Amino acid sequence: MTQIKSRCILITGGASGIGKLLASECLKKKAYKVILWDINEQLLEETKTEFAHKGWDIDTHVVDIASLDDIKAAAALVKERHTTVDILFNNAGIVVGKPFEQHTHRDIQKTIGINVSGVMHTALEFLPDMLDQCDGHIVNLASAAGLISNPNMSVYAASKWAVIGWSDSLRLEMENNDTGVHVTTVMPSYIDTGMFDGVKPPMFTPLLKPQYIVDKIIEAVENNEIILQEPMMVKSVPVLKGILPRRMFDFVAGKMFGVHTSMEQFKGRPSEIAVPDKENLKSKK
Repeated sequence: MTQIKSRCILITGGASGIGKLLASECLKKKAYKVILWDINEQLLEETKTEFAHKGWDIDTHVVDIASLDDIKAAAALVKERHTTVDILFNNAGIVVGKPFEQHTHRDIQKTIGINVSGVMHTALEFLPDMLDQCDGHIVNLASAAGLISNPNMSVYAASKWAVIGWSDSLRLEMENNDTGVHVTTVMPSYIDTGMFDGVKPPMFTPLLKPQYIVDKIIEAVENNEIILQEPMMVKSVPVLKGILPRRMFDFVAGKMFGVHTSMEQFKGRPSEIAVPDKENLKSKK
């Protein structure tokens, strides 16, 4: 089992939403240090102040996960101050929900940069130290979108398919070499955080409450679970894809369960749809 108590924990995209809730739960479990990375400096400051009022001391760093330079600089600072990160939550992510032909090249670059490259680069910065101490846990927040094709989220789905493939391959490497490092891949459906504002959840797949999925993630980490899929219907996707002909699966997923129309009224957070730069965020403060 992975212990959270007395461990150093880093959470990307930690200033709000799932990342902030993960931080709160880890602090309740007596993590000795929680470090939050986020592109939004104002939200980081607000979260740090809010936690301080509860008696919790956290470290915060303004980091654009799409920037390798930012990742390397912030990682160097973390190592200098705390030696090593014991548990890494790769939580930062964005979604651009619209037909592929309406994407800009910048939409694609930012989505892949944050959702894929940033996840891998961040893990690579801290994995060697985990290997040296023969202990550590990397938690990669992917998505059920990485299991099933869906109109109006092609680039997002592609990014999550990539994360799932990389994350589970990394897990096998860690297990095959008996490294002591655990890898958990999280694949939730739509979560009610504002990131997916306007979505219509498929049949039998309710909009997940943030605290519910955070509790499940913490439980999965503590039990060294390989994969977390929520809700129950998400677990059926690989089975149905394996036994049904493709057109039949498309019919079941699209027509019967409504997956293919779930993003038709998508709004999301305005800042995420615009895919902001760190500089733009600072200028709006």
